[in-house]
Amino acid sequence: MTQNFRKVALIGKYQRQVSDAASEKSRLALEDIGKFLVEQGCEVMLEAETYANTGLSGYSVAVTKEIGAHAELALVVGGDGTMLGVGRQLASYGTPLVGINGGRLGFITDIALEDYQCALAPILHGDYEEDVRPMMHARVMRGEECVYEALALNDVVVNRGSTSGMVELRVEVGGVFVSNQRADGLIVASPTGSTAYALSAGGPMLHPALRGWVLVPIAPHTLSNRPIVLPDSSEIAIEVVGGRDMSANFDMQSLATLLHGDRILVKRAEHSVRFLHPRGWSYFATLRKKLRWNEGSS
Repeated sequence: MTQNFRKVALIGKYQRQVSDAASEKSRLALEDIGKFLVEQGCEVMLEAETYANTGLSGYSVAVTKEIGAHAELALVVGGDGTMLGVGRQLASYGTPLVGINGGRLGFITDIALEDYQCALAPILHGDYEEDVRPMMHARVMRGEECVYEALALNDVVVNRGSTSGMVELRVEVGGVFVSNQRADGLIVASPTGSTAYALSAGGPMLHPALRGWVLVPIAPHTLSNRPIVLPDSSEIAIEVVGGRDMSANFDMQSLATLLHGDRILVKRAEHSVRFLHPRGWSYFATLRKKLRWNEGSS
């Protein structure tokens, strides 16, 4: 069931570590989008950090909790990394997200900045495709104590330090022993994350409608140790058996240092992320564009 959106949160990536010209470009883009939303009859809520970094005025300022409670739609201006962070924060509120990308189009930020008005106007008035993506809930257990906990939309990655050797990991699925793996690390990826690090490590792409995960070893010691697709109804347990300087990464945006004996438990999260796309959006069209499948064809 579609709806019209009137209370819209505007969230932007502000690039502090780039040139003044690039930073000004980001601010001007956010300013332009804000004006367009007002022209469309929307009440704009500016995310607090976005406001602090840009100084845009004329809008109410809201923290994440307030956006989740009051906004009908969140408009995220930035790349996939920005969207991953926002998605994790707003998933529990059920707030739908739309992504506008000012650079190269992403897998989940699929509206080009130069085309945003034509693509966004119909969405605001209820004409859109909805795309629901599951998240992972991960815990790092040290004995009986949970020492770290995080959500991930893309992946949970256990890997070695940059100067250390292989790690040895014991893997269980649904309480059943699968294997001991010696590798540079191990990736547990959702269908959304199957086109990220897991793909570069040799894993398959999973259609986002699938209820599953892919388990992908990173540079395995044994070549017969291959990626495997698993149902997301079972908890995956990864125990650190051997190795040095190990860590667990969650969407590559948060990190936990690991010790021997630690267990990383991964299960399907309670909440999913809702993405909205322009009418006619297709996952396969995104793959063709991002992976350049049509290059060289007649």
